[in-house]
Amino acid sequence: MTDFPGAPTGPRTGPRLRVLAAMSGGVDSAVAAARAAEAGHEVTGVHLALSANPQSFRTGARGCCTVEDSRDARRAADVIGIPFYVWDLAERFRAEVVEDFIDEYRAGRTPNPCLRCNEKIKFAALLDRALALGFDAVCTGHYASVRRTADGGRELHRASDMSKDQSYVLGVLDDRQLAHAMFPLGDTRSTKDEIRAEAERRGLAVARKPDSHDICFIADGDTQGFLAKHLGSVEGDIVDQDGTTLGTHQGAHGFTIGQRRGLRLGRPAPDGKPRYVLDISPVENTVTVGPAEALDVAALTAIRPRWCGGAAPAGVGRYTAQLRAHGAETPVSAELVDGELRVAFDAPVRGVAPGQAVVLYDGSRVVGSATIAATTGAVAPAGRAAG
Repeated sequence: MTDFPGAPTGPRTGPRLRVLAAMSGGVDSAVAAARAAEAGHEVTGVHLALSANPQSFRTGARGCCTVEDSRDARRAADVIGIPFYVWDLAERFRAEVVEDFIDEYRAGRTPNPCLRCNEKIKFAALLDRALALGFDAVCTGHYASVRRTADGGRELHRASDMSKDQSYVLGVLDDRQLAHAMFPLGDTRSTKDEIRAEAERRGLAVARKPDSHDICFIADGDTQGFLAKHLGSVEGDIVDQDGTTLGTHQGAHGFTIGQRRGLRLGRPAPDGKPRYVLDISPVENTVTVGPAEALDVAALTAIRPRWCGGAAPAGVGRYTAQLRAHGAETPVSAELVDGELRVAFDAPVRGVAPGQAVVLYDGSRVVGSATIAATTGAVAPAGRAAG
């Protein structure tokens, strides 16, 4: 029987597992479910209903989890030949992901809702229910791999194909969650076209379905409009590093660190160069802008660390860090101090936004993840402390 590296070990005799396949309605999760079934496991498909009113989503929505996606997932399960259910987790999703997203922007931070969904929904609410029902593992279409260690533990590693790697958004998984995770696509070097071709060979109608983009609960992709609806419009100042007012805005929540476009300033910079968002203060309702070099960060402090498949590392360690879902790795030194992760970059990095995650790697292994709380600038502006 074909199986996957690091697959969970069930209590039953032999390698056959009871697997709950999370099926979003896309091609990746459908192929993952099909591979798990082909490997001989007892697979049941489940689609998560995450919207309180899925009928409000129209065909062509840019996210996922629409009513059309539910139907696509059901059709794929029928072709694979596995049972299929829809589970309503809309209330939990709103409380844990949507409200958190709004609260983070209200506080002037830039969250990653996909990472939060993996932590709180797919590998917490979904996994807890799956285990309670007697399943051994949750299977998803993420591109990452789980490997067993010599002592029987689990490690999360990058996907074989770095161009599709999704380990960054899985860096919040702990050892218990990894022990029940299955990622059938993680060790394939197939291109996305080859995955689609495999889906076509299997007779899956989602073979040519476009990938989802943006934030699943903002179907039209208008994040600023979504935030304005929930947080309102409150006029404030856009200022330079000296505190001089350059323009106004209708809500600090409409900006992110490193943003260049959409500032609508009334006067150009003295040197004629573009300005970027350097800081967001929700208390004062101000947005500070300045030159690109002022975005350079030498170090950061991150809170709520989660260690991926192991205990917290002791002392100062050498790692690489990833700061965005599709960002590059950068060498760092990191240490856990009084429950906070202190990270120092070998070379300055640009545009680090509080609220997002820093994920540490040791080679291809994911060490852990933490939420960025504060940064230290590589060069402190005149008359002002860095950070």
